[in-house]
Amino acid sequence: MSGVVVHAGDVEANHGVFRALTDPLGVSGFRVNQLELAPGTEGPEHDHTGNGQEEVYAVIAGGGVLRMGDEEIELRPGHFVFCPPEVRRQMVAGDEGLVWIGIGSALDAS
Repeated sequence: MSGVVVHAGDVEANHGVFRALTDPLGVSGFRVNQLELAPGTEGPEHDHTGNGQEEVYAVIAGGGVLRMGDEEIELRPGHFVFCPPEVRRQMVAGDEGLVWIGIGSALDAS
């Protein structure tokens, strides 16, 4: 099998925010998405205790903060953040909006 190239702009954004790239890329071992927040908006607060998914966020444009547990972590392009499944998290876009890649995989239950 050869590699697959997908331009995120060619994938419809659910609710104008969430571009699911896993299926178009043909990935089977993890999930990958591009997420976009307009300036000054907040993403949903959530965790992954229900499905055991750990995530890494890679900020690629804009900036803002990640509310994670009791912390607020400033974000800018080039930052990578690991989020364990049980930790509540919420992205908040700054004045330039916020674009990040979310990579996730459920922990092996074996």
